[in-house]
Amino acid sequence: MSIFKLSTKFAPAGDQPKAIEGLISGLKKGLSRQTLLGVTGSGKTFTAANVITQIGKPTLVIAHNKTLAAQLAQEYREFFPDNAVHYFVSYYDYYQPEAYIPSSDTYIEKEAMINEEIERLRHASTQALLTRKDVIIVASVSCIYGLGSPEQYQKVNLKLAVGMELSRAELIRRLIDIHFERTNADLNSGQFRATGNTLEVMPVNERTVYRFEYDGPKVSAIIEIDPVSRSLRGNHDTIFIFPAKHFIASDEQNAAALGTIKAELESRLKELEKAGKVLEAERLKRRVKYDLAMIREIGYTNGIENYSRHFSGHMPGQPPDTLLSYFPHKADGSPDFLTVIDESHVTVPQLNGMFAGDQSRKETLVEHGFRLPSAKDNRPLKFDEFIERVGAIIFTSATPGPYEKKVSDRTVEQVIRPTGLVDPQVEIRPIIEKGKYKGQIFDFIEEAEKTIKKGDRILATTLTKKMAEDLSEFLKEKKIKAAYLHSDVKTIERITILTDFRKGKYDILVGVNLLREGLDLPEVSLIGILDADKEGFLRSETALIQTIGRAARNAAGRVILYADNLTGSMDNAIRETDRRRKIQVAYNKEHGITPTTILKAIHDITDQLRSEHDKAVYEMVRIDEKMAESDPKKLLRMKEEAMAEAVKALDFETAALIRDEMFKLQEKMGWGVKVPKSR
Repeated sequence: MSIFKLSTKFAPAGDQPKAIEGLISGLKKGLSRQTLLGVTGSGKTFTAANVITQIGKPTLVIAHNKTLAAQLAQEYREFFPDNAVHYFVSYYDYYQPEAYIPSSDTYIEKEAMINEEIERLRHASTQALLTRKDVIIVASVSCIYGLGSPEQYQKVNLKLAVGMELSRAELIRRLIDIHFERTNADLNSGQFRATGNTLEVMPVNERTVYRFEYDGPKVSAIIEIDPVSRSLRGNHDTIFIFPAKHFIASDEQNAAALGTIKAELESRLKELEKAGKVLEAERLKRRVKYDLAMIREIGYTNGIENYSRHFSGHMPGQPPDTLLSYFPHKADGSPDFLTVIDESHVTVPQLNGMFAGDQSRKETLVEHGFRLPSAKDNRPLKFDEFIERVGAIIFTSATPGPYEKKVSDRTVEQVIRPTGLVDPQVEIRPIIEKGKYKGQIFDFIEEAEKTIKKGDRILATTLTKKMAEDLSEFLKEKKIKAAYLHSDVKTIERITILTDFRKGKYDILVGVNLLREGLDLPEVSLIGILDADKEGFLRSETALIQTIGRAARNAAGRVILYADNLTGSMDNAIRETDRRRKIQVAYNKEHGITPTTILKAIHDITDQLRSEHDKAVYEMVRIDEKMAESDPKKLLRMKEEAMAEAVKALDFETAALIRDEMFKLQEKMGWGVKVPKSR
């Protein structure tokens, strides 16, 4: 019986049953690399969820950015409400890596702002992997970056039980040993507070407080408390508390690390002095001796991760421990989990490029005496190291890249959509006026006006931001309701524009790369791709196929490529679209299916960034002037609860808005109430 329980009212349809059967058959035969070629809107995530259910192994799902990872995590949580679905991404809200620019003699110090809630979710991920089997981790490429040893992380966790003899003073010492901080103020993740005959601690993996009550030297009760309302959540006989940081080292390891760092420094100084690099040698000596003094005195220094190899005991050049190390392995050490690489045509190149970029920066720092050579071992995995550390892989994409095509033992197609919708018709029209065509802009406007009369929407893609803005203004001059969208438009404004577009406030949306929005727009029945014959990233075969797929959610979908020449990318994209369309039309004819446009509530766009709890959240966070005057602390507590609920649902945009509102209220009312840090 599977450890995963899939919760859904839908049964696999279209090509999904065939794809599920093919992938599972391949996994059972021992195929290590498979590709799910699923067209836009065919339900690739649902197919993957069915495969996970039947295979019954812990699963790593890798996405190419945080937003997509959050959306996938939410989908998998809906599919598997009774299992452990977690979200693991970089915990930096802002990150400026340490660097040196020799040409201008400019040293850039590392700057980082850590998001405490994402750090909590990272700990929840690793702890779930170490304590249960029914785990799905949705991660960004940060999963290949260095993380502490899972053996050491698990070895030092605290098992606390009612009735055990463990004095309050000893518990305090043990918490400090695993990097918990003592405070007398409000508790945050990784902190504890001791008052009277009790001790309260907030673990790093969940937003709750455990209260330990003592009867002499024994723990008499373990009570779980809501951190905001202080209401009782329950009593426990036993709990586990994991370290507050992933990088954990024993006293013996710390002592050994100080010795090996000092030895490496002496060796490196000789090299620099022999090469006549006196300035670099002096710079390195000052830096490392200061760091050693800080580590010796307080156990930490800024940039301590650059010495991670010394603390872990790894040999020079040996790959670091990463999230992959926390997944289960067989007795022979081989991986015993499934990996799904989502949108593999983007994610695989990202995984492949992380190491080179990191090493280039570190080489410069080492060469000029800012870091020891061992700093280069604080790195992401090389691509071949990543491949060695994962088990069976399923690549999912509508446009698999060259790597997937080369290494896949089997490619399973998911071309037939459960809705019966087919890929759009594609035609080519000239950019410059020719015959009956008026050139790309005026021809596009003419076709757009016909589409608008039918009540549908239109997308136009340009090559530059400036052209997107200019075309939008030109359309407005022609009395057409239009708006532009590109990377300079802020996230919240982007959501508003897309929502208004679906509602009909705008008829045409102009953008540079509308693929990155990752949103369904079923009202769109026409897409105009301007300057389609300008070969490059935005007009590659992959980009064209993906863009064409935007019109596949409308039964009347069609795409016009404006070009004076037929490029190889255009030819391949059109051929592939026509191939899929023929398969889909034949299937519909055989089964008597009449495609119908997908109907989705207009609020669906914002739902991708705000989940269903948003009405309650926004009602709760509305500024109530009366409450602000009568009970400001209660109002602040309400908002903090709303913020915690938003984070729990991976709705970070809403959480950030509530946090900012809390700061504004504090400033406006002159409160002395502490507002939580970045949540």
